[in-house]
Amino acid sequence: MTPLALNRRSFLGGMSLSIGMPALQSLMAAETSALPHFPAKAKRVIYLMQSGGPSHVDLFDDKETLRQRQGEELPDSILQGLRQTTMTAGQKSKPCLAAAWNGSRRGESGMWVSDLLPYTAEIVDDLCFVRSVHGEQINHAPAMTQMLTGHNLPGRPSIGAWLTYGLGSIAEDLPSFVVMTSQDKGGSCGQLFFDYYWGSGFLPSKHQGVPFRSAGDPVLYLSNPKGISKSSRRDMLDALAEMNQHAHQRYADPEIETRISQYEMAFQMQASVPELTDFSDEPQSVLDMYGPDVKRKGSYAYNCLIARRLAERGTRFVQLMHAGWDQHGNLPNQLPIQCQDTDQPSAALIKDLKARGMLEDTLVIWGGEFGRTPFVQGDINNPKAHGRDHHPRAFTMWMAGGGIRPGTIFGSSDEFAFHVAEDPVHIRDLQATLMHLCGVDHERFTFRHQGLDFKLTGTEPARVVNEIINV
Repeated sequence: MTPLALNRRSFLGGMSLSIGMPALQSLMAAETSALPHFPAKAKRVIYLMQSGGPSHVDLFDDKETLRQRQGEELPDSILQGLRQTTMTAGQKSKPCLAAAWNGSRRGESGMWVSDLLPYTAEIVDDLCFVRSVHGEQINHAPAMTQMLTGHNLPGRPSIGAWLTYGLGSIAEDLPSFVVMTSQDKGGSCGQLFFDYYWGSGFLPSKHQGVPFRSAGDPVLYLSNPKGISKSSRRDMLDALAEMNQHAHQRYADPEIETRISQYEMAFQMQASVPELTDFSDEPQSVLDMYGPDVKRKGSYAYNCLIARRLAERGTRFVQLMHAGWDQHGNLPNQLPIQCQDTDQPSAALIKDLKARGMLEDTLVIWGGEFGRTPFVQGDINNPKAHGRDHHPRAFTMWMAGGGIRPGTIFGSSDEFAFHVAEDPVHIRDLQATLMHLCGVDHERFTFRHQGLDFKLTGTEPARVVNEIINV
């Protein structure tokens, strides 16, 4: 080897050490910081993300004004010249479109719920409905990115990554952050799921969500190749860990530690995941509660039951992504399909957690990246060709358990379900509240990256919505 090569090697090695050691020291300091900041009400989170934008007007926020003015133009005083998507910006007529389905006020809370959601209607007194959620993004990807990472541009850590980084793992043989995706069997339009929706951003990569697949092994390469026994795999991983430890001592790269821990987690999962996905120990009554699709791998019902099983085994953050709520056309046919797929399993998850005494310290969140417009997209006289466009200015989400005050309705939209009328809750406020329930002060929990102290809720004002939290 030439002196030049030796010098280059020494130089690059020194560069790796000089860059890696501060990062490792920062990582170790953050991981040993005093989190949680205060006693947590929620030990774990299950986020039921309804991708595409469920129609708050049709499902939760019925307006008599829209019924009275059905087919009339939405007043300019309501539209206010606000930016619309390209799908309706050029649409000259924007007639009011009331909910196409009946509903009624349910439970002691008196929450109006559409007849499309009969199972959700049964549990309204366990839920908190926030009818004044709002954001700025009018297209799916940036709205979803903001909802799940705190910023509309990719590259920031997701909520699950922030929490698992700050609070650590509970389970030793399962990931602390798991993601599952599904789409309704009716073939409704589904948005793409990008991996940065559950990414770790600039946090150590071991905190990114682990996707569970709907076919084959739940996790890629979980099974040993033919001819490889468990003992030989153990020997190989031990030898590999020793080599990686030597590399870490030399270069102090925190990603080497991530690689070691992830290899070990994969080995543990070879035993824990098959047991996790084996429903033979579930009573038939529980399977029936989740509905007829519960045994169909990759269905929303299947994923909801897996979410409960993950939660009771110590997974801290479970993120379910269900596509198909993007009804720009054929709303009367497609919206019922989505509700049939998700209503019973969502309600069953709440009932199941409650029956096991887990709802008290498990925070469940249901909602999309935005709602839908109270005016029609397309021809109002042609039900098979009309729908609703994206609407981030006022929409509804619900939460349950984990310190949330049950049977609560918070906030409201105006008479057209277009703007927030009272008690606005920005997406950042939701994120701050989620962190607070998990014992984390969103203002104090930061990570230094490229000379800046980043936090989930960003630099704009955000508040904890104390009004929906049990004292």
